[in-house]
Amino acid sequence: MAGKRIIAVVGATGAQGGGLVRAITGDPKGGFAARALTRDVKSPKARELATLRAEVVAADVDDPESLKRAFAGAYGAFCVTFFWNHFTPAREVAQAAAMAQAAKDAGLQHVIWSTLEDTRRWVPLSDNRMPTLMGKYKVPHFDAKGEADKVFADLGLPVTYLLASFYWDNFIHFGSGPKRGPDGALLLTLPMGDKKLPGIAAEDIGRCAYGIFKKGGEYIGKTVGISGEQLTGAQMAAALTKALRQEVRYNPVEPEVFRGFGFPGAEDLGNMFQFKRDFEQYFCGARNPEVARSLNPSLLNFSSWLAANGSRIPLD
Repeated sequence: MAGKRIIAVVGATGAQGGGLVRAITGDPKGGFAARALTRDVKSPKARELATLRAEVVAADVDDPESLKRAFAGAYGAFCVTFFWNHFTPAREVAQAAAMAQAAKDAGLQHVIWSTLEDTRRWVPLSDNRMPTLMGKYKVPHFDAKGEADKVFADLGLPVTYLLASFYWDNFIHFGSGPKRGPDGALLLTLPMGDKKLPGIAAEDIGRCAYGIFKKGGEYIGKTVGISGEQLTGAQMAAALTKALRQEVRYNPVEPEVFRGFGFPGAEDLGNMFQFKRDFEQYFCGARNPEVARSLNPSLLNFSSWLAANGSRIPLD
């Protein structure tokens, strides 16, 4: 790593962080080196990153001292939290605060904070268009991240706020893909009506983050939104039909129906999709694919992602 600027990557074995580590190690002449932070340095994913010549370091976002050690001597850091591991917004805010303080203590020159909108700016708690969850949130996994933006700002950090989009990989790993209906037909069920949903390949989030680091100070103090393509449910169903070689129908449902599906996080996700639907112009506008492409020329659209990954989507 001699002579290279070290990027400490939180969540290096996850979707976003892993993409960034692979982007850095895949560009040996890029002037950066990856320090991959993970709770278990002996896990298969950690070992895989080590084979890519990443420096694999033990750190835990719930352990501020481990973060301080892991950030020491680095040029920059990629910071991300993991709501779906614990479903606790307050814990996300505490983790963000720990990462921000560690970045401050280390004197980092560039921090990327993977955040999302605090939807309460658009839908206050008094607004009954969607239910209030956990007593003080509309979309908990969005709102806590947006709330934590202030932590990075108040510490005066050289930070870029990165807004990602719906992972198309959720069709593989998160159970969001098409499901068989009563008649056996494959249905893509989303509460988006006829509105567009910005989406992205998870790997491209890391590649875009790498593009931001390579731009130096150009994006410090700015919010950058990224997506690979913005499609309606009907357009996604058509692309899935072509890729899977069997018909996939779009099944639009109302957000209250989606909230009632009963799986863990259904209410949160129902509110999230409603926010994206009701504020489509803002949400899509904040995630211009051309911005993402300027950071990551190899950016995938939905069809190209499906060509590489469609066979991995489980079909019930």
